[in-house]
Amino acid sequence: MNRVTLAIIALFGTALILYWQVQSKKSDQTLDVNASERPNYIIDDLRSTEYNEAGFVNSKVTAKHMEHFEDASMTYFTDPVYLIYPDDGQAQWRLRAVKGSHNNLTGKVSLQNNVIIDSISPEEPIQTLSTSYLELDLDTMIMTSDEIIHVTGNEFVIQGTGLYADLNAQSVKLISEVEGIYDAK
Repeated sequence: MNRVTLAIIALFGTALILYWQVQSKKSDQTLDVNASERPNYIIDDLRSTEYNEAGFVNSKVTAKHMEHFEDASMTYFTDPVYLIYPDDGQAQWRLRAVKGSHNNLTGKVSLQNNVIIDSISPEEPIQTLSTSYLELDLDTMIMTSDEIIHVTGNEFVIQGTGLYADLNAQSVKLISEVEGIYDAK
């Protein structure tokens, strides 16, 4: 055998050994993943309805992607859209965000990144609320936030910091630094 043939065999042998090492390290890494860190189930294009104790619709949620972690009692959403049904049973609010999570133990939903709350009815005085973060307790129907809130309604625009809204009582309160513009037509 000449030198060129030996060099080619040595080159391919080295490449084969390096490939084998990389593949064995990859398989070791996948074995090290803790099973509790993986979701129990994943759903794409989720459509779900939640009922209250009386059997009435409490909320409906759709999402592009959902991951549920049973051990942590948490569910994470991508592009969630919630329809909220307060005590009277009619959908009044649609909540949208880029990300969301639902704590199954507390019943609280956290929405973040471009959170928009739209009124379903055009007769509602408040038409849209927007913020960067919001929490909603699905049991009490109370929304809270410590972030800046933008409110658009029929003939007015308001901005403030912090939100407390009781959807069953149909009351919305901005906590501080409230500024508004009223435009009577």
